[in-house]
Amino acid sequence: MEIPPWARRVLARLPRDTSFLALGAPLHLLVGFLLFMVFSLLWEVIAGRDSSAPVVLGFALVLTVFALPALTAAQRWRFRQLLGIDIPAPGWRRSQRQFRYHCLIGALLGGLEVLLLSLLLAGLAAGTVLLWIWACPWEWRVGHPGYYTQACYLTLAGLAALAPVPSLAAALVRLETHLGPALLGPDPSEDLARRVIDLTESRAGAVDAADAERRRIERDLHDGAQQRLVSLALNLGLAKATLTDLPPEAREVIDTAHREAKDAIEELNSLVRGLHPAVLDELGLDAALSGLAARAPLPVRLRVDLPPELPQRVAPAVEAVAYFVVSEALTNIAKHAREATRAEVTVTRLGGILRVVIADDGVGGADPSRGTGLTGLAQRVRSVDGTFRMSSPVGGPTVMNVELPCPM
Repeated sequence: MEIPPWARRVLARLPRDTSFLALGAPLHLLVGFLLFMVFSLLWEVIAGRDSSAPVVLGFALVLTVFALPALTAAQRWRFRQLLGIDIPAPGWRRSQRQFRYHCLIGALLGGLEVLLLSLLLAGLAAGTVLLWIWACPWEWRVGHPGYYTQACYLTLAGLAALAPVPSLAAALVRLETHLGPALLGPDPSEDLARRVIDLTESRAGAVDAADAERRRIERDLHDGAQQRLVSLALNLGLAKATLTDLPPEAREVIDTAHREAKDAIEELNSLVRGLHPAVLDELGLDAALSGLAARAPLPVRLRVDLPPELPQRVAPAVEAVAYFVVSEALTNIAKHAREATRAEVTVTRLGGILRVVIADDGVGGADPSRGTGLTGLAQRVRSVDGTFRMSSPVGGPTVMNVELPCPM
């Protein structure tokens, strides 16, 4: 008869599980013994029957306190060597969690381990009783008629007791793997706080790297492709002005190429400004937004209020996000805000917050959940830990409120 795969896996893990539990039982019960001794001595002190009890009680308390870190180290070694689970050192700041594990949960686990190991030993002893009987002298077997039937019953009982041991051992090991690392390792809240710090730093690095990459692309376009297009447009314009004796068809081709070159330069200028305008680095957010407002297809009222007592420049990543938000918002107003005749952009700095408010007088009804552009704006704002809120009731007005952190 072939053994099922799950049974083979359980039996294969049985030596490891029983070794793990056998090593854990004395470690768990040692704390129980120390606590029993402490409470016994405490009762002696209260009863006043032994004058040396207070001294012994103090020694027992010191022994118990210093035994907890050693037991924690032993438990961490047990998990690492037998299960391959590496539990980080908890440190002294969370000693109450170690105390809770050893003194409360450990006593319960130790009792369960002793019961399981006792069941295993009893099952082995009963299941092999026939071997023990055949090792007895012949005279003993002759003097005890019916021993074979009783031995068969004991063997069946032993095998029945051994049957659930692998599953019970695996379940108890799983229980310990949930409780041990949670209480013997560092506090999960500390680990979560550390991960939040790491993620915040890595995200800030990613934002800075993306901003630096946009600056590089802007420089490459400005110094490379844009200059070539300008040179091409100048040459075409020169050819248009000097080559007056060409056939009309050729002059029309040159004129069309000259016009398309100028259109390409304008589109490239818009692309460069959208990536990262040079004026933002050179003159700051106020000048960059003034250029946006001047180029907008509808009247824009711009107000930038940066208190003189505060630094006039914020982090480059924050300035880039603020510029991108205003640029994209004005583009959306021009394209999608029905019946909008004007827009208003207000930028104020309140302590460590840079607030950007964009409003228009259109008919409203914008839904951020239906537009990928607004979703992209919100994601861009959240990349620097900012907040994005939008109000666009039917009938208007539409107001976009963005708050960006800028620590002083």
